[in-house]
Amino acid sequence: MAKKEQRDIALKRVRQLFDEAESSFKKHPERSNRYVQLARRIAMKVNLKLPKELKRKFCKHCNSYLKPSVNVRVRIRKGKVIYYCFNCKKYMRYML
Repeated sequence: MAKKEQRDIALKRVRQLFDEAESSFKKHPERSNRYVQLARRIAMKVNLKLPKELKRKFCKHCNSYLKPSVNVRVRIRKGKVIYYCFNCKKYMRYML
């Protein structure tokens, strides 16, 4: 199987895992965190760069699924979007 095919399959699986994480977050937040871990592991295995919209849905430090105003604080300051994770108490900064 070619690398391109592997990356396409991996991207589909990663997107599916993030959809599952979003749907199960309300009842089972720990299960959502596990889905994020699995998705990142799949992406790393095939050297897949995650899309921008998926990168901002999990904490880079503790791999927890992020839901604004539930377990993450989102602020805009000096041309940056700042995410503050309530689980691990760390910040992530993204350019606007």
